Amino acid sequence: MPDTPFLGDPVLGRRDLFRFGGAAGLTVAASSLLTPDASAEVATATSPSAAHPVRPPATPLAVRSPYLSTWLAGDYLAGEWAGFWTGRTTAMTGLARIDGVSYVFMGQPGLPDGGVELRGMIQTDVTVTPTKSRFTLHAGGIELAVTFLSPIEPGDLRRQSAPLSYVSAQVRSLDGAAHKVSLYLEISAEWAHGDSNTLVGWNSASTLGVRTLSVSPTNPGVLAENGDMASWGTVAWSTPERAGLTWQIGQDTVVRQAAAGNGALSGASDSAQPRRISDRWPVFGLNLDLGSVRGPSEPFVVSVGHIRTPAVSYLGTPLSPLWTSYWPSSQQMIADFHTDFPAATQRSDRLDDRVTGDARRAGGDKYAALCALALRQAYAGTELVVRDGKPWAFLKEISSDGNVSTIDVLYPAMPVFAYLDPQYLRLLLEPVLDYAETGGWPKAFAEHDLGSSYPNASGHNDGNEEDMPVEESANALIMAAASGVTGHYAILKQWADYLVDNALDPGYQNQTDDFTGFIAHSSNLALKGIVAIGAMSKLATAAGNSADAARYLAVARDYIAQWQTKATDTTGQLKLAYDRPGTWSLKYNGFADALLGLNLVPAAVTAEEGAWYLAHRNQFGVPLDPRHSYTKADWVLWTAAWQHDHPQVRDALIEGVYNFVTTSASRVPFTDWYDTISARQAGFQARPVVGGIFSLLALPGKH
Repeated sequence: MPDTPFLGDPVLGRRDLFRFGGAAGLTVAASSLLTPDASAEVATATSPSAAHPVRPPATPLAVRSPYLSTWLAGDYLAGEWAGFWTGRTTAMTGLARIDGVSYVFMGQPGLPDGGVELRGMIQTDVTVTPTKSRFTLHAGGIELAVTFLSPIEPGDLRRQSAPLSYVSAQVRSLDGAAHKVSLYLEISAEWAHGDSNTLVGWNSASTLGVRTLSVSPTNPGVLAENGDMASWGTVAWSTPERAGLTWQIGQDTVVRQAAAGNGALSGASDSAQPRRISDRWPVFGLNLDLGSVRGPSEPFVVSVGHIRTPAVSYLGTPLSPLWTSYWPSSQQMIADFHTDFPAATQRSDRLDDRVTGDARRAGGDKYAALCALALRQAYAGTELVVRDGKPWAFLKEISSDGNVSTIDVLYPAMPVFAYLDPQYLRLLLEPVLDYAETGGWPKAFAEHDLGSSYPNASGHNDGNEEDMPVEESANALIMAAASGVTGHYAILKQWADYLVDNALDPGYQNQTDDFTGFIAHSSNLALKGIVAIGAMSKLATAAGNSADAARYLAVARDYIAQWQTKATDTTGQLKLAYDRPGTWSLKYNGFADALLGLNLVPAAVTAEEGAWYLAHRNQFGVPLDPRHSYTKADWVLWTAAWQHDHPQVRDALIEGVYNFVTTSASRVPFTDWYDTISARQAGFQARPVVGGIFSLLALPGKH
């Protein structure tokens, strides 16, 4: 491992669907995403109907990696347990003791019979920005602000590699009087494993000025999952040492009773370990006595992390997380993470302002609200590792198939990385390209994924996988061109030549929307392949191969003319498939043509398609095609970006997804697959494909 940081660029049946059960509603005011005039309105009204609020189906709390992904799928921070994206409880508790009276501000904790009475704080506002979820609560004459910050660090691999997230709490007096306040924050051992019968052990340590309470499975299953949670690794719950800080590890009701009744903890760790997670529910409590508070207090900052070594395996070789190249130990990483909190907050504020401002200019307030909800989820589907002294990134196909670095999941997520950090997209592509070049992939077209079950990129050297020949080859070429990939010319050319032979009229093939089934002569799939041939012309130009560049561009232009003829119905409408007159579909693959500036699709065709979408939309958007009433949020936003020169169409497409997000009764982390009539989840949740929401921002010069 190098001692110094890296420099320079370095059919429905197969998709397992997960749902939260019995989740309640969630209200979010999101005043930070409104225009200045609308913000003034929200200052006096927190109703979801005020201006353009976003009410996420689930609000991101600690959302940083495939295994650090905790959400609130309810109306209020108090009264609901937080949960992993699958819906498994990953409990977080917050108590505030104000002038001797104890209040709940997070979770739904119980106390022993005869224990201290707990009252609930009154939640007055929630604001969701691209990197933060901020809750405001009142009780006992004070205001409490609780902020969950999961940093996004474009261009900074060192900071982005830290598998940590912040929770901060700050209080101030509302009535001008001084109030004696203590705050208690806690997580449960449920964070450590997907099975509550699992034995866990714990520890408390003070290192480098930081108190860390940690919990791990006693018999870890390295590089294995249980219920999509990691079966190995350590959950770390940390805060800087300071006056008034106490801690305790033990049975949930015992530790909470101490905080609620005494405003302080014992500094003791329960010796009855290891034990099952469900055996007296061990929790990890941190309590800070703030003393007498009038003005804003210094924030009580706690970090939560899921720390695993190794992180993934590639073709049988375990790979360490990238953070190990920058820090000698996890304790040093955690200490630096806390030291960095003020600067991290400022960077996150600037990124929030940038994303929100760009999004408003590109698509309005409702579009900005969608981008705010999508950013953390998109990045949290990925993680950074080190291989042969170089950084790589892997992506998990969350909630659908669990594959490693699925190309047709990375592809819809692409816009967020193309917009914020093309280097990161290149790192995500490196394993995909390496495996095809040297890993034993036996076929002429691109692989579908790097392994059937994350985190093991075991490959498919026998060729037995879910082939999507045109789909994946085209996806890889378009992403390579969009991110500025250098090298890998031979394999990219191989895939381009496959498309020259097969893309104009694809045979009976699977494609990314595999829940709709195989299809032959697909107009949209053909469009993708043709655009990818054009993308190869850009890659050839960058490689200095002008002859190849001219040839591929000429083929793409010839094919698009033929495509228009084959795909156009006698009515002038583009069909779902060449041999299906009277049909239509969302031609979201036109976005890549606009992204790369190829201008292959005639402007008149784009305009006519847009008019068709306006005439066929439902309450919550435009279906993928007439076979079903469901749609995909990522593809709708890709289509909106393709229609960027037609604001009425663009805005209608955005509004359909926004209306779904803010009204759906399916309370799950942002699902990309939903019904446009009922606004109910059709499947999938928490997937990184919501990076496709950033399609408008990825277009050159459109923000």
